[in-house]
Amino acid sequence: MFPALETERKQETLPDPYEDFMYRHLQYYGYFKAQKGSLPNSATHQHVQKNNPQYLLNVSFGERNDLIPDTLQKEKLLYSLMLSSPLLRSRQLLFDELDQVNPRLREPRELFAFFSSKGTLQAPRWPIECEVIKESIHHIEWVPPQPEYFYQPTGNEKVPEIVGEEKGTVVYHLNPVPTEGFYFTSSRVGGKRGIIKELAVTLEGPEDDTLLFESRFESGNLQKAVQVDTYEYELTLRTDLYTNKHTQWFYFRVQNTRKDVTYRFTIVNLLKPKSLYTVGMKPLMYSQLDANIYNIGWRREGNEIKYYKNNTDNGQQSFYCLTWTIQFPHDQDTCFFAHFYPYTYTDLQCYLLSVAKNPIQSQFCKLRTLCRSLAGNTVYLLTITNPSPTPHEAAAKKAVVLSARVHPGESNASWIMKGFLDFILSNSPDAQLLRDIFVFKVVPMLNPDGVIVGNYRCSLAGRDLNRHYKTILKESFPCIWHTRNMIKRLLEEREVLLYCDFHGHSRKNNIFLYGCNNNDRKYWLHERVFPLMLSKNAPDKFSFHSCNFKVQKCKEGTGRVVMWRMGILNSYTMESTFSGSTLGSKRNIHFTIEDLKSLGYHVCDTLLDFCDPDKTKFTQCLAELKELLQQEIHKKFNERGKEVNLEGSWSDISLSDIESSTSGSDSSLSDGLPVHLLNIVDELNQKMMSDKKKKKKPLQTRKQRNELHQKNKLMPEFKLTEDASDRAELAPTLQKQSTFYKTLENFRSSAMKNEKLSLSELNGGERSTSMDSKMTLILRKNKEKMQSKRPGFTPSCPQRGSTDSSQESAPESSQNFLCSFRPAPLENVVEQPELTISPCKLHCASRCPQASVGQR
Repeated sequence: MFPALETERKQETLPDPYEDFMYRHLQYYGYFKAQKGSLPNSATHQHVQKNNPQYLLNVSFGERNDLIPDTLQKEKLLYSLMLSSPLLRSRQLLFDELDQVNPRLREPRELFAFFSSKGTLQAPRWPIECEVIKESIHHIEWVPPQPEYFYQPTGNEKVPEIVGEEKGTVVYHLNPVPTEGFYFTSSRVGGKRGIIKELAVTLEGPEDDTLLFESRFESGNLQKAVQVDTYEYELTLRTDLYTNKHTQWFYFRVQNTRKDVTYRFTIVNLLKPKSLYTVGMKPLMYSQLDANIYNIGWRREGNEIKYYKNNTDNGQQSFYCLTWTIQFPHDQDTCFFAHFYPYTYTDLQCYLLSVAKNPIQSQFCKLRTLCRSLAGNTVYLLTITNPSPTPHEAAAKKAVVLSARVHPGESNASWIMKGFLDFILSNSPDAQLLRDIFVFKVVPMLNPDGVIVGNYRCSLAGRDLNRHYKTILKESFPCIWHTRNMIKRLLEEREVLLYCDFHGHSRKNNIFLYGCNNNDRKYWLHERVFPLMLSKNAPDKFSFHSCNFKVQKCKEGTGRVVMWRMGILNSYTMESTFSGSTLGSKRNIHFTIEDLKSLGYHVCDTLLDFCDPDKTKFTQCLAELKELLQQEIHKKFNERGKEVNLEGSWSDISLSDIESSTSGSDSSLSDGLPVHLLNIVDELNQKMMSDKKKKKKPLQTRKQRNELHQKNKLMPEFKLTEDASDRAELAPTLQKQSTFYKTLENFRSSAMKNEKLSLSELNGGERSTSMDSKMTLILRKNKEKMQSKRPGFTPSCPQRGSTDSSQESAPESSQNFLCSFRPAPLENVVEQPELTISPCKLHCASRCPQASVGQR
């Protein structure tokens, strides 16, 4: 029936241009829907040539509106031919049943291979300066059967004196790591090349009870260990790479332990003046033997816990110490200590691999690469939503954006994120409903480089990423730049109902939110409804009274503020404590992994309440918020000794005025350009300063500098005063001169008419000369009077006019006449001293302060 088609089918299959384009250039996916009434034709997405069978088919059938009545039959025939032809059929297209003409695009191929066909994970990439041991570290998840209460200080805790390596023995010391002044250059799997050195001391025999330390593994942090007594060690943490700050996160291993012996560990270089260790927080310990034998994981341990200021002063910054004692459960055990439950980049990849291999979850959870980090590690983006039956319903879905671990040392954020993902990917009816009505965009780990190397706050750029969401430096801050760009594109497609970035807090207990006050009275207090609902759903974990909605200037670069200014009303930072709760049934109890994961579930539950078509809960929360706000306003005004009447327009009171600051971490020292760009700027500034010093002679004394400052300050005022005085004095003089010149012109005209008078008439000319002399005398007196009023008056000026009478101006133009006129000597008049007026001086007298009148 179609001979041309049969001929082409015998030929070798050509590569699909559209598929090749998708493979090479498509960087984010989407559903591209065809019009239901249009003829599905793969050639519309390809270059159509006349010898292409699809072109012949179009010619045979004609245009859509010219089809004969048996259109459906021919369409079915056409589809059967397209599906059977390897040339016509695009492998990117998926077709429904033949009676439903609705082709759609297949999901594009991954531009990067997330996981190999064997299911192995991508090995983390490290900066080339970092040494990494080959041993893999893995911990089990475990929930303590009994509550882990806060440590209760007795007041008798020992405050050990810092000895240092001068009097102690260094048993572990990393090679110098890149700090301030250096910057990231390159990375590789496994970090530094060469043989890994043994940094721990060599044991002299089985009786040697010296502990063996190690931290050169993923997320590990310990720079140095000094043995100051048999069972006492001073520990120094490593700062964030390429900085000299942010020592908070610790995670290290000890071996060769002894049972029933009290050890003391003291961290000597912490930087925060306040800490949760002062109010009962305990460090975490993990025993490898307990995990293998009893299936026991991380647990809170430690006694005689004390957080205090280090008296050793290096002249630059103050350090603080954390000391605690511990008894290990086994001899010859391998134990770990950590600031909080670790969650590494490898842990995340293992979780995502399980999702990708799950045949059900992979249907509604699409895993994509958002970008690559500075070190080349993948930043993952998850899109979670159920397929919609129609394009209209798909476009009507609102979006929710969640992210975590922008600060690598805040591992509690990852556990909340894991709890959220566990619930939203489950087969729970509530989870299915959420996937039906929302599109979830999730970035589970924004700063994988910092997590891998064990940083507390910064990326490999040496900067706090949560202060650079407004950045335009795509190459220096790729994770943040691509996240903001993804959300910007999302806002163009659909409404984003909520944005939340998960964090950890080192100085407050409980879990709470930071938001942004809305200035639009139409949505007044609406940004506080979601936090209030969350506090009702998790009353023993979440504290609404710890929430804050003030937008500070120093937080303008944070994710919540930038997204709020982009148009997301409900934009939050969720802060989770490193310690525990002070609320309800969990009062004075440390949070476990399950506590944090349960909060991820509560976030989903609160989303359903927040979007419930029945607005009863929403309305009740708004009324409660207004009442709470009235109480807060009364409290603030009473503290200030003022009275306030809230019966009127009390809602006009600025909410920022009654809220304190968010008391978040101070990252001002980690703001600004990346380190490598900062060095270039410093060099340019130094060069400019040196060039400026060469050109400008420096003043030797303070007196000279003060005199120059006063002179520069008074000079403009003096010039303005002098200009005003000059114009006031010249105005009456110029007016008199103008009258005089008119009289002189009349006199000159009458003299020219009587040029041929007799000698007797010439005597009358003498009277005319006498009159001219009187006029000149009047002008001289006016000039002397003006000179007496103006000290420093210049009595003469350069001759600028011309004596040529042909350059005289018409009397009608008085200003031009004044600037060009000069009286010419008459033949019958005795020459008198002439009046010389500079054209520039008279014409610009009102503008030039140096204008003067002189006599030649």
